[in-house]
Amino acid sequence: MVEIEIRGEDEATAEAATAAVGRLLQELHTDWHAWRPGALTVLNAAITRGEAMTIDDRLAGVLRDGQVLSCKSGGLFDPAIGGLIDLWGFHADTPPAGPPPAPAEIAALVEARPRIADLRVQGNRVGAANAAVQLDLGGFAKGAALDLAAAKLRALGIENAVLNAGGDVNILGTHGSRLWRVAIRDPFVWGAVAAVSLQPGEVLYTSGNYERYFDHEGDRFAHIIDPRTGYPVREIVSVSVLDTTGARADAAATALSVAGRADWPRVAAAMGVPAVLMITDTGALLASPEMMKRLDPLGDGLDAPVEVVPLPSGAFTPDCIASPRQGGALERVAFNRPHSRPP
Repeated sequence: MVEIEIRGEDEATAEAATAAVGRLLQELHTDWHAWRPGALTVLNAAITRGEAMTIDDRLAGVLRDGQVLSCKSGGLFDPAIGGLIDLWGFHADTPPAGPPPAPAEIAALVEARPRIADLRVQGNRVGAANAAVQLDLGGFAKGAALDLAAAKLRALGIENAVLNAGGDVNILGTHGSRLWRVAIRDPFVWGAVAAVSLQPGEVLYTSGNYERYFDHEGDRFAHIIDPRTGYPVREIVSVSVLDTTGARADAAATALSVAGRADWPRVAAAMGVPAVLMITDTGALLASPEMMKRLDPLGDGLDAPVEVVPLPSGAFTPDCIASPRQGGALERVAFNRPHSRPP
């Protein structure tokens, strides 16, 4: 469900804009779905056969963006692991049931090393060097879709609105005379840990293991899979990213969940997302200095102390581009540009 709230327009204008965005989102839902019939499932079937195919501009664009975001994450975010996500039972509209997959099945897919870097994107012609690649855009599709929806609203002349897809939020303008204020959900109990007042054009995205998961013999297995091991993330319960681009915030929240408590500051710096809040499985709250400045308590104060974790001051952001010399394959071409806050 996507909630669209528009302010400062007459009812007819708001309804027409909402309907236009609804049509766009339905098209993207069909085209980008990982297991229902659509453009992405047709492409995955072609990759399995070792064939290339022509796709539309939007899907080609989101795949290029996915390559760059995966590269910057060091592969911790990788939309090519759809085979692993399917193996764990998360390619269904209902939660998986029964035991987890056999370790040998998981190991076989990990050893095949499906990576979105294996895609060859030449214009709108897409194939892959690795038949094990199965694309699942769930790690950043909401962000990419809401970015397009926000652009659609702007093109229609809408200046003040919020797009909310299950707590992932893109902001246009303001809420009348004040900023839009968005709560960050508490993953353990009903409620919120804090709120953030978003500036025009900002986004706030959260990835967590508290909605899509299954339990087996006392263990919980969530839908965020570590591409390196093939197993679900356990240590991190929730990651929220404040940014200016939904696709990057969405992908970063996934990558930081995989990076874990020890490595998330380095990955956040590499991906160019300075404002992060992380909640661990023990209930610990970790925040970057940029995010700590923006957190608003909902009552007398935050329910738990927050450990402020600085991002590496000497971090470098890789320049990841699709190289025509390699038929569209992704390369890391430089590591000497200092990290800075994205525009």
